[in-house]
Amino acid sequence: QVQLVQSGGGLVQAGGSLRLSCAASGYIFSIKTMAWYRQAPGKQRELVALITSGSTTTSVDSVKGRFTISRDNAKNTVYLQMNSLKPEDTAIYYCNVKFGSVDFWGQGTQVTVSS
Repeated sequence: QVQLVQSGGGLVQAGGSLRLSCAASGYIFSIKTMAWYRQAPGKQRELVALITSGSTTTSVDSVKGRFTISRDNAKNTVYLQMNSLKPEDTAIYYCNVKFGSVDFWGQGTQVTVSS
C-alpha cells in the first residue's frame, strides 16, 4: 500500500532554514509527481510546491526564491528545503501523491517559525 513517511521540521527562528523529507513506498516513485502542501491554523491546506517525474518544479509565489523542492528517485524520497523562513511559514506541512482522484498524504510535520 502507498505510504508516505515524513521527517524533519521543528522550531526555528525567522531567517533560519529547515529541510523536510518524505520517504515513499508502495508504488513506483519515479513516475509520479510529488507535492508539498501546508496548512496554517484556521486556514485551508495550500499547495506549496510540486515536482514532476521529469523533475520540473513549480511553487507558490510566497515561497519562490526561498523554498526548493527536489527528489531522489534512488531513495524514493522528496525533499523541501526551506530557507529564509518567515513566521507566516508556520504550518503543518504534508507531502502528497495523487493516483487519479485519490490523494495520499504523509502524517504531517509541524514547522514553527518564531519572530
